Amino acid sequence: MTSSPPTRRPRGVRCLATATALLTVLLAGVFTAPSPALAESAAPVPGDPLTGSGAVPRTVLTAAQLSSATPTDTVADSAFALPAEAAPPAHTFEGTLTLNGTATAGGYRKLKDPYGYSDAEATKHLPPFSATLVQNGSHLIPTVRGLRYTGNTSWNLAVGTGRAWQEDGDGGRTRAALPFALVERNANCVHNGVLSFLFDASSISQVRYQITAETCAYHQFDMWGQVAATYQPGTVPGGEAARDAYAAEVAGRLPTKPIAQLATDHPGAGVDTSKFGAGITPTALSTYGFYYDGVNYVGGCQTRQGQYPFCGQMLLPSYSTAKSAFAGTALLRLAQRYGTGVADQRLTDLIPETVGKSAWSNVTVDHALDMTTGNYTSAGFEVDEAGGTMTDFFLAEPYATKMDKALSFRRKTNPGSKWVYHTSDTFLAARAMNNYLQNHAGSGADLFRMLRDEVLTPIGISPDARVSSRTDNSADGVPFGGYGMFWTKDDVAKFAKFLNNDAGAVAGTQVLHPGLLADSMQQNPSQRGATTSGGAPMHYQNGFWGREFTSADNPAYTQPFHVPFMSGYGGITIAMMPNGSTYYYFSDNNEFSWSAAVTESNKLTPMVSGSGGDVCTPAQLLGNPGFETGTRTPWTASPGVVDSRTSSYPAHAGKWKAWLNGSGRTNTEALAQTVTIPANCTTATLTFHLRIDTAETQPAVHDTLRLDAVEDGTATRLASWSNLDETGDYRSHTFDLTPYRGASVTLRFTGAEDRSRQSSFLIDDATVRVR
Repeated sequence: MTSSPPTRRPRGVRCLATATALLTVLLAGVFTAPSPALAESAAPVPGDPLTGSGAVPRTVLTAAQLSSATPTDTVADSAFALPAEAAPPAHTFEGTLTLNGTATAGGYRKLKDPYGYSDAEATKHLPPFSATLVQNGSHLIPTVRGLRYTGNTSWNLAVGTGRAWQEDGDGGRTRAALPFALVERNANCVHNGVLSFLFDASSISQVRYQITAETCAYHQFDMWGQVAATYQPGTVPGGEAARDAYAAEVAGRLPTKPIAQLATDHPGAGVDTSKFGAGITPTALSTYGFYYDGVNYVGGCQTRQGQYPFCGQMLLPSYSTAKSAFAGTALLRLAQRYGTGVADQRLTDLIPETVGKSAWSNVTVDHALDMTTGNYTSAGFEVDEAGGTMTDFFLAEPYATKMDKALSFRRKTNPGSKWVYHTSDTFLAARAMNNYLQNHAGSGADLFRMLRDEVLTPIGISPDARVSSRTDNSADGVPFGGYGMFWTKDDVAKFAKFLNNDAGAVAGTQVLHPGLLADSMQQNPSQRGATTSGGAPMHYQNGFWGREFTSADNPAYTQPFHVPFMSGYGGITIAMMPNGSTYYYFSDNNEFSWSAAVTESNKLTPMVSGSGGDVCTPAQLLGNPGFETGTRTPWTASPGVVDSRTSSYPAHAGKWKAWLNGSGRTNTEALAQTVTIPANCTTATLTFHLRIDTAETQPAVHDTLRLDAVEDGTATRLASWSNLDETGDYRSHTFDLTPYRGASVTLRFTGAEDRSRQSSFLIDDATVRVR
């Protein structure tokens, strides 16, 4: 595909005030003397210790040059990289590194800047730069990772994890290198750089830095310099936890191999790995990768000075992939917690600023996420997105101004009837969901923090990506919703795996609503979402795109299939294919080309079953899994079992649940549903949440619940519980149904009480997932 709808117009020229006194980003803390023993007690980072001799031939960034030099241009990025003969570091860095004089230092070369960002002096220099670091072996770890608000009129800052090592020519000092990124204030452009310095127990050399790469379609430049620095050594509070957390983070990364290894690992497939990354101008391609069969096959990170030395840590902007990864995923999480009714909530009931704005009457969260609010200026493809109102929306930094611009479109048609792409609609949806969350969880709740704590952190997303840009250039502002997140390559692959391979579950616990996730992932033929405009209409649902592929795209596609994908401004795609693979790339020349990657992936595993039925389409098989339709169908259940009363026992999520027994008299109640497990699927798993409450007081079995799998009239007991198993809350249970592949099996819960005291067996959020 050579072009794609999910783009947005570059921000116009922001009026930048004359640079004033710049705020310095410092971590508060009282430092004491360094404690090498403490650093040594941390869990080691996989790959340490270094085994080189220290005999490193070096002509660029020598010790003499780092002691005193005035660079006149950028140098090869390899000069900042960990060399093959790097020896273990002799010194341990712990304390605060501050770069001095950044407001006026260094050089700047404009490469692309049609909107005049370079007219502002602050744009040509680093913002205030200070970071508190600890060290674990050869790894330098900032105690604060991800976006930092600097107060600079042009740039915010992110500092990544670096390395420390010994070279023979450094006079006994330890050499260090750190990746960092400048993030455009009130926007999502990311400019990746690297710095290097020498240090020992109490001193530091000058710091050389340069920026030679970006993911930004409208502002590109080189920046370089060398400045004096201050090293304030001392024990960092929480440093031990930071060291251990980073060791666990590295250990938890997905296995990674070079993209060329894909063909070696699957020699019979005939995969042409050159097709990955193809169709994108090489100089505009930040990086790319392909997740398949548990491995993240990755391309390089080309800069204008060679390969980026910290390719795995390269910070990548989300742009509109946040519409899926933040706003859409937040809906799926809220629906799992509180029920699918959140999608039907009206914006006018949740956003106070809609008062008096009749154009927004009857517009729901679902309409806003699907971009079918009925409010627009032009129905032409992306005409509004590139127009003046949206430009004002993107430029607005204060929350009040941004909200005013988002609500300024007038009603043109009924909500739900026409798709018109507006990033502002996602902002409104995110704000409405945030206020919905506060209504349930308290005024201190925050939608992005919920996503961070309940989705991103549990699936292993790095601290670099567990942050979102916010209004008012402040951590206390409102998250943008439709852009402003960040990724690393490992984060992209993990998030796609969570949606496409793990079906929104973490360690057997369903985190995202399975039904809405299936809709978003184009797994429900009756729920494809809104049809988009443009030359090649696609589908759009809950912030996710969907594209159909047929034999017209490739004769090898013997049956049509749909690929859900996330897409972002400038040339960003994360395509999650129905065979379980994911292809992603980040670029900035407005090129959207990924059909060739689908073709190559299909060689590994066909997207849909052929005549032999040899491929499993991942799916959730149970109907009405959370009982949120308010009816038994398609379950068979005893009268009154499907229940919404909350006075005694609330549902696990939403309003409805199955409540067996609980009457305190002799009775038997049942709940069952029949599913067919495809023969071509390798795994089938039943998961549900069960709560047991009892008034029985004697230590004897009085009341029971059993779970049977019934095939051809034969019941096999999977599990049983009794009043002795009282839980006090819902507990997740998982059972393997793989033995029933190729068969229809009835999953039957049977609860029985005697005439003694009551026991209640409550079941909710049941799923059967096949892959």
